Amino acid sequence: MSDTNTVSRRRFCAGACQAASGVTLATLFSACGGGSSSPTSPGSIASALAVVAGRFSASRVQVTIAGSPLANVGGAALVESTAGVFLLARTSESAFSAVEAVCTHEGCTISGADGATYVCPCHGSRYNRSGQVLAGPARAALRQYGTTVADGVVTIAL
Repeated sequence: MSDTNTVSRRRFCAGACQAASGVTLATLFSACGGGSSSPTSPGSIASALAVVAGRFSASRVQVTIAGSPLANVGGAALVESTAGVFLLARTSESAFSAVEAVCTHEGCTISGADGATYVCPCHGSRYNRSGQVLAGPARAALRQYGTTVADGVVTIAL
């Protein structure tokens, strides 16, 4: 009797485990793909916010208004600084709102907006300009910061 067509129990178990692992990984990747068919996907509605530099000094981040979307009422931008990333919006001629740009759902950086609504690119959570959740999966609001404006510079107090 020849053993050439026999598979050892060890080899069979190893092959079965590899196949099961492959199927599991394929399922996970397709579930977390963020495709537009996902009910929480941001889809193509959100447009990217302009990115502006913020200067961090003495527990404050300063942002120059001129030459940015913040020059107009209703404008918004993603502010990048060494102190973190913030969403800054001009709500009136003399008022701005600033919130942390890190989604409270899974920590993605919010970089897009649909009108006056911030949209997380990872799972589609939506926030208003003051950081309140409009649609999940996020459940907690974004952290708000106080702002002041003088001489064409917005200051975010940390």
